[in-house]
Amino acid sequence: MSWTARLIGEDERNRFNEFVAWAPKGHILQSYEWGEIKGLTGWEPLRLVVEDGEKIVAALSILKRRIPGINRTIFYAPRGPVADPTNYELMDFLWGETQKLAKEHGAIMLKIDPDIPVQNEEFLRYFKRAGFRPAKAGEGFEGTQPRFVFRLDITPSLDELFANLHQKTRYNIRLAQKKGVTIRVATNKDDLKVFYQVLIETAERDKFLIRSYDYFSTIWDHLVENGLARIFLAEYEGKVIAGTLALIFGDKVWYLYGASSNKYRNVMPNYLLQWTMITWAKENNCTLYDFRGVPGHLSEDNPLYGLYRFKKGFNGEYTEFIGEYDLVFDPLMYGLWNFAEPIYYKGIRTLIDIKKKLRR
Repeated sequence: MSWTARLIGEDERNRFNEFVAWAPKGHILQSYEWGEIKGLTGWEPLRLVVEDGEKIVAALSILKRRIPGINRTIFYAPRGPVADPTNYELMDFLWGETQKLAKEHGAIMLKIDPDIPVQNEEFLRYFKRAGFRPAKAGEGFEGTQPRFVFRLDITPSLDELFANLHQKTRYNIRLAQKKGVTIRVATNKDDLKVFYQVLIETAERDKFLIRSYDYFSTIWDHLVENGLARIFLAEYEGKVIAGTLALIFGDKVWYLYGASSNKYRNVMPNYLLQWTMITWAKENNCTLYDFRGVPGHLSEDNPLYGLYRFKKGFNGEYTEFIGEYDLVFDPLMYGLWNFAEPIYYKGIRTLIDIKKKLRR
């Protein structure tokens, strides 16, 4: 094969996105725009493509970040690579070109969390042959990106999809409609501010951290304004009581954030929001609706079990990915980084907690 590899720039944004969006393993987190968003939060995006003549055959959107205190970096490619996962020769070429890039940029490792189900044992064997090693377990949903998700095949008709929902889920969607809950699309930054206020209320109730308003404003500028995301707002008696943020890329939709007020939860706005987003995905000729993260430990005493039960009600397929893997370029520095990383992030969380206490 006469493959070549190179980094691309802004002038090839559309060509890059066209390939990533419609590839079987394409993902919004590998889009050009996602790299732009992360570029405003301390990462530097590098978009690597492999070409066969004038045709892109593989892509890897890499996020580069400097390690504090030393002149070295780490590479991270969320949900990469975008390539035929059965073409091991092509994948080997991609990793070789990534290693060359790592040498230029002082990267000690590449972390990836590919869209490969854990049942794909053949790919796991290839991964180990290629030099990847399992990464240490991350936080949140067992990783940087969720390892466990619900994904719904939305190729059937809407009537079939609705009939396949769990009985309680159908009941709650109809209840929300009967009670007068309505769903509208956010149209401006004022709506975004309303959504963010409800998200703050949700985070305080359920005790999880959320990103700053500026981060969501950046998502609005780069994704919503470019037709790659949409915010849905649920209203009841003239008030916004819940909202969701969904991403759309190619033939796939991802549910990214959800928020709900402490009031009026009994009118079930979250169920109607999800059904509205599924309908929207169908209207845009999508074939897959991804509910994103759910817990891997499924006992009812898990604090996140309610989230699992809610998403399960839409009858998606419970999917476990292979998780995070690292390709190590500098074993010594990699070992030091693995030792120092938990200390570093613990320090950041401590600073956040101190700031929150000072604001009270």
